[in-house]
Amino acid sequence: MEQTLTAKLHILPAESDMSLLIKTMKAYSLACSYVAKYVSDHQMPLNQFKVQKETYDTCRSVFTLPSQMAVSVTRTVIASYKTIQTMQAEHPDRFRKSKRNARIIPKFTTPQVSLVWNRDYSLVKDKVTGEMLFSVNTLNGRIKVSFYSNAMDWAFAPGSKFGTAKLVYKHGKFFLYVPVTKVVPDSPVPSAVKNVVGIDRGIRFLASAYNSEGKTFLYSGRDVKRRRAHYKEVRAQLQKRRTPSSRRRLKAIGSRENRWMDDVDHCLSKALVESQADSTLFVLEDLTGIRGATERIKTKDRYISVSWAYYDLETKLMYKAARKGDTVIKVDPRYTSQTCPKCGHVEKANRDHFKHIFKCCNCGYTSNDDRIAAMNLHRMGIEYLTQAQSSDKD
Repeated sequence: MEQTLTAKLHILPAESDMSLLIKTMKAYSLACSYVAKYVSDHQMPLNQFKVQKETYDTCRSVFTLPSQMAVSVTRTVIASYKTIQTMQAEHPDRFRKSKRNARIIPKFTTPQVSLVWNRDYSLVKDKVTGEMLFSVNTLNGRIKVSFYSNAMDWAFAPGSKFGTAKLVYKHGKFFLYVPVTKVVPDSPVPSAVKNVVGIDRGIRFLASAYNSEGKTFLYSGRDVKRRRAHYKEVRAQLQKRRTPSSRRRLKAIGSRENRWMDDVDHCLSKALVESQADSTLFVLEDLTGIRGATERIKTKDRYISVSWAYYDLETKLMYKAARKGDTVIKVDPRYTSQTCPKCGHVEKANRDHFKHIFKCCNCGYTSNDDRIAAMNLHRMGIEYLTQAQSSDKD
């Protein structure tokens, strides 16, 4: 089975090459803006061949792009248009009625350039130092750049295949986003699963896990909740000022919070996968549509509840588990915190939301309510394996 992940590489060009890279990225972005406007003005269909035929010569002569980059411009623009169309179809309420059926022109304000593997960029070894370098195409030919390789051994292991990369310039640094396709172990068949782990995601505990050995793993969310509350307070203060500098500060804080939360999810998903044995089945609640439940949450608590990165943690856990050869399934989340894992009694009164205590009204079993949810998810994982093994026999 193949898995494609995007490696974010901080590249380190020499000072003499920085201006050349920026010049190349700006020319590419300007060419993208030109093609996007051309498509809109001429009401052209989003067809790669037709758009390229009309705009290729201009991209080459006016913007002085190499041939492959001129071709990539068309692909970038069409992909952006199709992304906008998808967003309009899935979230019509986010667009004005007058623009709902109109073609919105994508903007290319951030300096960037798409690079095709073995044509616009490649990985080479320095003959003197033996260091691995990226050879990147520019408006004035190729240059070789070094990069931070920390924690990137997985990307450059034997058998890796590189796709079309994107070079961007932001925060005064150059980043190369490289899609890496690797062969990962197949998921174990139900009969080969040796460990089942139920994982409950929440706010008080980012994750509560319970495995087949009866061990409980609780990952506190106290520090995350405190820090996000701080970001919320700072944003509220800046929004009141309504000055250009406050808007720039708001944007910077938003990016900083997103990067920090992304790192938290990376660390947590890695800890969950590495703490368990091989051939593990991870069981998660299917939280699809959780944002639609905001009407049942107090207004003051909605920000914390609906902005929590449940889906991001889920996706990171899934690809890390797949890389190890484990499996992740999602199950119905109803009553997981109200069901007694010992006697099976289901009652809303079993759970005390304020004290975070579960006490069965039937048998009296008592424990932390998040742990109870993880135990029930573990039980549902066992039931899933039993049904799957029965189906295989039939």
